[in-house]
Amino acid sequence: MTSLRVVVAEDHLLVRAGIEALLGEEEGVEVVGSCGRYEELLELVDQKNPDVVITDIRMPPTMTDEGIRAATVLRSTHPEIAVLVLSQFLDPFYLLHLIQEGSGGRGYLLKERIAQPGELILALRTVAGGGSFIDPVVVDSLMSAKARDDEGPLRHLTSREREIMAEVAAGRSNLAIATAFGVSERTVEKYINSIFLKLGLQGDRDTNRRVKAALMFLDSTTS
Repeated sequence: MTSLRVVVAEDHLLVRAGIEALLGEEEGVEVVGSCGRYEELLELVDQKNPDVVITDIRMPPTMTDEGIRAATVLRSTHPEIAVLVLSQFLDPFYLLHLIQEGSGGRGYLLKERIAQPGELILALRTVAGGGSFIDPVVVDSLMSAKARDDEGPLRHLTSREREIMAEVAAGRSNLAIATAFGVSERTVEKYINSIFLKLGLQGDRDTNRRVKAALMFLDSTTS
């Protein structure tokens, strides 16, 4: 079985070591390189050609948006490589920029969630498989903000539809959502079709509708 090859970019040594330790315990995952600076990350990717890059959102030299810039560069130079960005703060602006050119193979996870069982691996495997992953905590915050906006599209959704939408925006599959809520996949499909209808997204392919639904909330929250 081929291992999932990962490069880790994090300037804090202890955090980087912790991430590597967690990944080292996961069968089928191999850390092929690690670094702490933006330039080193790009060089390491060229050398190792990993399947996934896990990167801090802020690294030297500027400590601003190096992780987002790396994800943008890699979309052009290595489009086959997935990127999972780790952030200490809930920042919709950076999240929007991460997925504005496409959410496939891109993920955004809060650092506080790394220690929670399975969260890092779930996010890693989701983006490695070409899916998108948005930290549920981030989605919940954005959904709550939007729910308070009487002019926003969420005003048309029921409370259960909002809960389902949060799972969709976080990149969960219909099966995963059905399992989490203890209902059938068919029931989840009905909820999602209703959500897309209310958001005016009924005409697109399912994958595109899921991405557009997430972007609607993110874009309106940051505007």
